[in-house]
Amino acid sequence: MATKTQRQQELQDVENGLYPQLRPGRPQTARQDTVDMEEIPLRERTQTDPASEDRRKVKEIFDSHDTDCDGQISIHELKTLIESGLCRDIPPHVAQQILKLSDDDNNGILDFEEFYNMSKRHKWMIRNLLTSYCRMIVPPPKPLEGDQLDGAYEKQMSICPPPLTMVIFSLIEIIMFLIDVIHFQDDPDNNRRIGESTNGPAATLFIYNPYKRYESWRFVTYMFVHVGLMHLFMNLIIQIFLGVALELVHHWWRVTLVYLAGVVAGSMGTSLTSPRIFLAGASGGVYALITAHIATIIMNWNEMEYAIVQLFVFLIFCFTDLGTSIYRHLTDQHDQIGYMAHLSGAVAGLLVGFGVLRNLEVRRWERILWWIAVIFFFALMMTGTLIHFFLPDYFPRQEYH
Repeated sequence: MATKTQRQQELQDVENGLYPQLRPGRPQTARQDTVDMEEIPLRERTQTDPASEDRRKVKEIFDSHDTDCDGQISIHELKTLIESGLCRDIPPHVAQQILKLSDDDNNGILDFEEFYNMSKRHKWMIRNLLTSYCRMIVPPPKPLEGDQLDGAYEKQMSICPPPLTMVIFSLIEIIMFLIDVIHFQDDPDNNRRIGESTNGPAATLFIYNPYKRYESWRFVTYMFVHVGLMHLFMNLIIQIFLGVALELVHHWWRVTLVYLAGVVAGSMGTSLTSPRIFLAGASGGVYALITAHIATIIMNWNEMEYAIVQLFVFLIFCFTDLGTSIYRHLTDQHDQIGYMAHLSGAVAGLLVGFGVLRNLEVRRWERILWWIAVIFFFALMMTGTLIHFFLPDYFPRQEYH
């Protein structure tokens, strides 16, 4: 009776898993001393453990970018890993931050366990392993993936601070124009049409006068003087329309630099090519704004939603105006428009635009272009300044009264 009861108890213990080595129907083997050995059905052995498969794939990625085969990934290797995925042109500091956030033992490098744990925490996909990580851990101010950048330029527009730079410049130009108009409104000897006299108080003080080059402010302030309503109206419309659009993305100080660079380049170019020409109007600054738009389209081509349309419109405008200007210059002997100011302002706007306007995603060739533009602009301006100082006989004699 006791033997039967003991046998039943043993069978019950076997069923409860207390003695797996005593399972009935299973023959004894040479490794029965490993009492914790677990029997795995054949159908389960054919299936791959998902965790092991993920670990194997991550290990392949880790090994492929462990270029020196030391079992560790450095900042340089991590940067290579990032660039091989979808995070193109990622700033170097991002790799540094990724490494710092994932370096559990703070030794400045990632071993495989740290790398693998990092991948598990953020549920990476193998194809874009670090793309998700870049976004979650170090959110950039703009999208990083090339196929998601359309419209990023437009999303940078902001009305804080409000785009008032070109509005303020325009108001000053209108006030200066009105001062001269009011000054001559009761003058019977003034037979010119409204605003066409350059003898008013504002025009006399601010116009670029080649015989008073020592008054250096005239190289800038001539932009406040306009000859006729049409001259003023056209400049105001274009500079407000284009300047506000630039200021919404690039902010007031960048637009101001572009505009004033075009103004100064316009007077400098005119003085060098036509030393005895008086100059009035903001056309140099206006053309700088036009070509600055071309510069920002080129730099932010992938980030703009309709880049090719915008570039086409600006190029058509520039070539049409250039062709019209050449035609007028050849056919109208009384044509007094300072085309060199237009051309010089356009060149300055393009070069300074490359130099100061925002570039949402800097590529290597754009860095090279930036250096070329900056060096070329300062070389041109320095050359013009030196000519004015050291070759005074080239220019008309200055009048000091």
